Amino acid sequence: MPNKTAFACGYAAIVGPPNAGKSTLLNKLLNHKLSIVTPKPQTTRKKITGIYHNDRCQIIFLDTPGIMDPMQKLHESMLKTTRTTLNEADVIIALIPASKRTELFDRTFTNMLFEKWLDETKKPVIMALNKADILNEKERKDALRIIQDHWQPRKALAVSALHGTGIDALVDSLQPFLPLDTPLYPDDILSTAPERFFVSEIIREKVFLQYGQEIPYATEVVIDEFKEQHENNPSKKDVIRSSIIVERDSQKHILIGKKGAALKKLGMAARKDIEELLGRPVFLELFVKVRPDWRKKKSMLKSYGY
Repeated sequence: MPNKTAFACGYAAIVGPPNAGKSTLLNKLLNHKLSIVTPKPQTTRKKITGIYHNDRCQIIFLDTPGIMDPMQKLHESMLKTTRTTLNEADVIIALIPASKRTELFDRTFTNMLFEKWLDETKKPVIMALNKADILNEKERKDALRIIQDHWQPRKALAVSALHGTGIDALVDSLQPFLPLDTPLYPDDILSTAPERFFVSEIIREKVFLQYGQEIPYATEVVIDEFKEQHENNPSKKDVIRSSIIVERDSQKHILIGKKGAALKKLGMAARKDIEELLGRPVFLELFVKVRPDWRKKKSMLKSYGY
């Protein structure tokens, strides 16, 4: 195990059920909104890489899709991404949300997570009880004791990804398991993913936030054109054209709305966040296209990066 006082660098995967707060945790760790966050489950579909820096370590965090029972090929692809990501990691953060219901947390899911996902990786696991602020001190201690006794992770600690509680302790607990003694990336790099990926994620986030029922889950976002013009002419806006993919004509009509009002509202919200991300003005044009049953077709999923 590396010396805790020496510089350390490595990969840490964040895994857990949908809506556990994985993306919120990544954003809080980086003090930057990198992963999209919505109240709806299964928002994250692909691996998100976020690079954390301090004077003692560099941690490449890997945010993963939530683990659930797959209902279609899209879900199967998402789960495959999660399993592959776990194998890439040096250390795994198992993020389990606290509960005020009959149990302090979901023991059935936690048991399945260890038996079917974590034990076979042979990787060190740090258990983080998220949303721990909803529990009182005794409940938190009881939950952590149960976790430590039953699953014996390298460490179990209580955190609140939303409020930032326990974040420093989580970073400290990861450092001994990072194998490298020099950073892999410059300290001004937050992610290895290209800008166009985050632009597509922002548009998809706005779909999740603006529409209900099945619309967000039937939607994929594709960047058709990303034309950077600001470097040659600062007065010119970058041009971004994007297709929003749905499965049925009825979904297309809902996305567009009466006289295009819903799509216009979506575009305005997305453009604002895209400009904040890029730090420059953009011209954003959205199109809606129907691709029947795209979530069930391997060839289409592959073309969309799954």
